[in-house]
Amino acid sequence: MTKVLMLVADGMGDWPLDDLGGKTPMQEAETPNMDRLASRSLVGTCQTIPGAMPPGSDIANMALMGYDPGRHHTGRGPIEAAAQGLKTDLHDLIWRCNLVSIDFLGVGGKMLDYSAGHISSESSRPLIDSLQNKLGNQEFTFHTGVQYRHLLVQKNGCRTEAARVNVRPPHDILDQDIDHDLNEFRSYPPLWKLVDNSWNILGKIKSDSKADSIWPWGQGLPLTLPSFRERFGLKGAVISAVDLIKGLGRAAGLRVMDVPGATGLLDTDYQGKVQAALSFLEENDFVFVHLEGPDECGHMGSVKDKTEAISRFDRLIVGPLTDSLQGRDFIMIICCDHLTPIKIRTHSRDPVPFLIFNSLIPLNGPRAFSEELARSTKLVIDHGHELLPFALENENFKKQILNP
Repeated sequence: MTKVLMLVADGMGDWPLDDLGGKTPMQEAETPNMDRLASRSLVGTCQTIPGAMPPGSDIANMALMGYDPGRHHTGRGPIEAAAQGLKTDLHDLIWRCNLVSIDFLGVGGKMLDYSAGHISSESSRPLIDSLQNKLGNQEFTFHTGVQYRHLLVQKNGCRTEAARVNVRPPHDILDQDIDHDLNEFRSYPPLWKLVDNSWNILGKIKSDSKADSIWPWGQGLPLTLPSFRERFGLKGAVISAVDLIKGLGRAAGLRVMDVPGATGLLDTDYQGKVQAALSFLEENDFVFVHLEGPDECGHMGSVKDKTEAISRFDRLIVGPLTDSLQGRDFIMIICCDHLTPIKIRTHSRDPVPFLIFNSLIPLNGPRAFSEELARSTKLVIDHGHELLPFALENENFKKQILNP
């Protein structure tokens, strides 16, 4: 049975940078394993973000798993609620609730840090517990998550004006005015009261964290997805540090593999992810391995760290998995979900580079794996949810041999 691996380096793609002499972090990074695979693969670009939707990881990764976001996406919060196995009612609104750092909760205030200094789960948990004790009520309840990523459930929220509140993701507005978003919060007074009170409460809690406010956003109704196994005939799993990927996997009926040392940052447990993937594939068919590090480094605006994150992805994820599968029948898809360009420190909607390696059908591909060379092949997949089905169809490889 063919083993199928999808390796996603979140936010890996980028734009050319003056600091790198006109190269991107992908081009600057040491990526001998991806380059070697690219030379024997189908390489191209894929539009993971539908035209009418914002370039979020939730939308892009849903598409990469083979689901059309235009049909199935309800919001960011519901996906992470699925990861926690949180039981909600049909008409509830589920908000993603960041712990953030802002300089002032009023006119002229700015978003300083979408992650409150990458607050640890150990530091954030008592803060969320305190907010629940002091602000939780019959309408709103707080639920702890991982690091800065938490949830706010609004009972019967879809029947209120809160369903139309349009708050921007905090990672999209770093160092920008938050006046627009505060006005959106104010449009539903109970929500504004919650945010305003959180600012006052967190400012008085003695803590070494930078968290001084909550930031509810990405609200939606509970998520349901068709079974991945029924859709593709594959028994699969997801491996990631972030609840977003775990939630998508759980909603699709995929197994969620927990790696205790997975952090979502440069120091994540690469070896643990590799071992979890190989162990699962011994008796199963498909694994989705997600690495958050490049995206976080892009949001931080660190060229050095993003380049290093890509190099580690190649050396510590791609290389060991490829070596371990030598001589076996497998398909490996390598891509990012979206670009996170250093210049803007947030996501863009550019098509993403991808490679598809089929161990049984070696091809003559480009000399390396980069955004530029992926575009040069002219192979374009217009809809992200079509990438996985395309990779699973051997006829696409055979056509390339006949018509290179």
